[in-house]
Amino acid sequence: MREFIVEADGGSRGNPGPAGYGSVVIDATTGQTLAEAAEYIGVATNNVAEYRGLVAGLRAAHELDPTATVHVRMDSKLVIEQMSGRWKIKHPDMKPLAFEASKVFPAPQVTYEWIPREQNKHADRLANEAMDAGKRGEQWSASGSTAELEAADARAARAVAEPEPAGPPGDAAAGAARARAALSEGRAGGAAASAGSSSRRGAAESSGGGAVRAGADVGSGVDGRAEADVRAARSVAAPATGWGPADMGAPATFVLLRHGETPLTPQKRFSGSGGTDPSLSDVGREQAERVGAALARRGTVQAVVASPLTRTRETAGIVAAHLGLDVTVDDGLRETDFGAWEGLTFGEVRERYAEDLNAWLADPEARPTGDGESFAATATRIAATRDKLVAAYAGRTVLLVSHVTPIKTFVRLALGAPPESLFRMELSAASLSAVAYYADGNASVRLFNDTSHLRP
Repeated sequence: MREFIVEADGGSRGNPGPAGYGSVVIDATTGQTLAEAAEYIGVATNNVAEYRGLVAGLRAAHELDPTATVHVRMDSKLVIEQMSGRWKIKHPDMKPLAFEASKVFPAPQVTYEWIPREQNKHADRLANEAMDAGKRGEQWSASGSTAELEAADARAARAVAEPEPAGPPGDAAAGAARARAALSEGRAGGAAASAGSSSRRGAAESSGGGAVRAGADVGSGVDGRAEADVRAARSVAAPATGWGPADMGAPATFVLLRHGETPLTPQKRFSGSGGTDPSLSDVGREQAERVGAALARRGTVQAVVASPLTRTRETAGIVAAHLGLDVTVDDGLRETDFGAWEGLTFGEVRERYAEDLNAWLADPEARPTGDGESFAATATRIAATRDKLVAAYAGRTVLLVSHVTPIKTFVRLALGAPPESLFRMELSAASLSAVAYYADGNASVRLFNDTSHLRP
């Protein structure tokens, strides 16, 4: 199930006076802006404008995916408390708006969180743009909006002033150590700030009388170590129900795609980087088409990187055609070399090389017969590839088309799990997994072995 963050705001120059609202829909996994909405609404109060912004944001999210869960973030304590059911709604102008907001999504799909005004600048700027447009006798237009760019510039300026965190990206142990240090030093306070820069693309649509801009926001940047420690410490000490990925800035998100089936896949034969390098089967090509169509509908992938082997390059090419992107090849994403076991089933290996197989199952340093590649060597290669790609695609979402062992290794390293965990993961052909890498050095596994896109 998809998760959205809706940030909304409204303002009135006079209270009551000329008023407008702004709202933003954000992908909670990637931090990308999916839609903006803004409208000049004439003379109204601040609270009415805020409610109108909430309704517009919820509607925009509903148009994207009515089954999604939504986390609403606003700097209006009144709206948040009333929509959460903790405060009564007495004002006659707000009762119908609150009722309207409550009916956009089923109640269990929506949660609410109050945030300081400085964390709601994107929606605030949209509301002010709408009011400025009203002063000119116009309505807000997406084509003339600079709200997204200005919000991104502010995040980037903060990121430049902050020191870059130490430690490799995705190192769960390093992140946890910093969290423990922050707790012990009593630094578990302060506000989280987003870091990033963004690029803009999109088109304007009309919705509910206002203007909506759908598009993609691509963040880039790093949080300071101090704030990262504080966030980690606060999360460990007292996890809040309103915590969300956007609190840590836009991550580098790797969408991990295992290639489609080859003739060897259904036979469960070892197929690494040292074998016959098979092509996709007809089934594998159809799987790749389905993946491409599904990712195109989501519209969040900005780059495609593939292993150099034939099956991954073919899969990547089919998917990239759906996305309108080019494919970059990275040798670090190749499958493990299984040596003399290439092309054999597990049973055939046990029959022919029982001693080597038992050693391989027991020790990540052990190599397959014939000087293959150990799991330890694969992990070292994947860690180096991960760090390189996190740096290259900071704040962006990139599709990595790879193989069973590399994808499991990305997940294992993100979780800080032991090498033997590789034998406890099932990874299907053409499945999708996802890991987000944050600027504080931590990683978050967002998806694993999803094959829902392959179902008719």
